[in-house]
Amino acid sequence: MIDWFMTLAPWQQALLGTTFTYLMTALGAGLVFFFKNINRNVLSLMLGFASGVMIAASFWSLLDPAIAQAEENGHIAWLVVSIGFGLGGLFLYAADKILPHIHFGANKKEEGIPSHLKRTVLLVFSITLHNIPEGLAVGVAFGAAASADDPRAAVLGALSLAIGIGIQNFPEGAAVSIPLQQEGLSRFKSFFHGQASGLVEPIAGVAGALLVVKMTPILPYALAFAAGAMIYVVVEELIPEARISTEGHRHFGVFGTMLGFIIMMILDVALG
Repeated sequence: MIDWFMTLAPWQQALLGTTFTYLMTALGAGLVFFFKNINRNVLSLMLGFASGVMIAASFWSLLDPAIAQAEENGHIAWLVVSIGFGLGGLFLYAADKILPHIHFGANKKEEGIPSHLKRTVLLVFSITLHNIPEGLAVGVAFGAAASADDPRAAVLGALSLAIGIGIQNFPEGAAVSIPLQQEGLSRFKSFFHGQASGLVEPIAGVAGALLVVKMTPILPYALAFAAGAMIYVVVEELIPEARISTEGHRHFGVFGTMLGFIIMMILDVALG
């Protein structure tokens, strides 16, 4: 199977990888047909898990290869990675301020440019915005594999990233669709909007792969950029929401984060 996968172009590998992450989002969104609500502690565990996966992936799948690539290119590694990482965070900050959206959870105040869009659309925009760095990370990882000294190991590492992102997308899909139903949408519409929030990942993934293949010198910057964007999402939204639990049981988010970190670390070290 891996031999066949290696014959594909990087953008095709990225498309398959991010299609998997999208399908996991859709599968999670499908839980709306079985559950009417999510226990607050369970939601904290799920959001914490997503945070742990993204933190681990940011280092092992993105920053570590970015440092190695920058050193191989003869550049000042810490400077290159710092620039890329910072730009990734600034990009998400700017998008957060421009794109109209409403965060899930306790903070449901509308953010971004004022609009007259429906509340449900603004909720979907919030998750769609934060799915961009996930798709970009997977795409850049597959694009980087094309110029790696050991392409097979690099592709396996990119696959581990796609698997990790896909695993954390499952609870994320449920965290989108079930609250939408609580907002008054039907189960089908809630599922439709929930799965649609993941469609941006294949688009970002293919774009990321094509970009780094065509412009190899920016590869370490792109890897660090994706890491910075993911860490911004984690710190700005996921962890604060994961720390909100019923009856003061704030450890659910902490345990979820540790579990997600461990699983992503195992995937990356074992496969990459």
